[in-house]
Amino acid sequence: MRALEQIKDWPVRHVAAGVVTGAGAVSQGDAERVFPLASVTKPLVAYGVLVAVEEGAIELDQPAGPPGATVRHLLAHTSGLAFDTTDVLAEPGARRIYSSSGFEVLAEFVTEQTGIAFDEYLRDAVFEPLGMKSSVLSGSAGHACRSTVADLSLFAAELLNPRLVSPQTHAEATTVQFPGVNGILPGYGSKRPNDWGLGFEIRDGKSPHWTGGANSPHTYGHFGQSGTFLWVDPAIGVACVALADENFGDWAREVWPVLSDAVIDEARIAGNTLAK
Repeated sequence: MRALEQIKDWPVRHVAAGVVTGAGAVSQGDAERVFPLASVTKPLVAYGVLVAVEEGAIELDQPAGPPGATVRHLLAHTSGLAFDTTDVLAEPGARRIYSSSGFEVLAEFVTEQTGIAFDEYLRDAVFEPLGMKSSVLSGSAGHACRSTVADLSLFAAELLNPRLVSPQTHAEATTVQFPGVNGILPGYGSKRPNDWGLGFEIRDGKSPHWTGGANSPHTYGHFGQSGTFLWVDPAIGVACVALADENFGDWAREVWPVLSDAVIDEARIAGNTLAK
């Protein structure tokens, strides 16, 4: 895919990117290079939590975290927890407060309910079944995964055609939870509403945004402070991942949407779209 050649001109030392469609995956750069994912950790952790739901170990509406909150609130950043502490800043469901600590609470909760350390649970539930041989969680469930473009392309393929969770669970995870809730999208300011699924940010009508203008409102995914992103656009059956070693900033705001638009345009021309 020629669109991926854009990454050669990005102002970063190392970068790799990939595109996944129903026809398979392609990449540019070293697809086996391991990068720290920062907050792209969260959708991986969320998927592990969803597998725990599928297995009956926990329930989405089971109480977890601060009083009145549930697993669903924690996944959707509406538990009321602060960004990096367990301070409670709002009633559950009232505000979309982006919270890394909420994902740490989630991981601890799964460990309590299963008796399995969460890094092991994530490995057994997600990484090993998908063949993600280079992926590991080594620290906070909010930001401490490391992975490769090759591995995240396998995860993206799972998101396009889920096997580890049911279609119903996947649909809940990738559609808006607690509609109409406002909040801050890191790096992009206040969004009204700030729509989110279960561990996945939902694009909807947000502008400006880290995805492209050609991305459908149904696009979901995540980006990370370490210069990483993963999005899936189910309306056209395409996913894109990019990993770099330069922290998110103006450079990313400039080049990420351009790459996303080029990927979508090329995929459509190539006939890889499922629907428009």
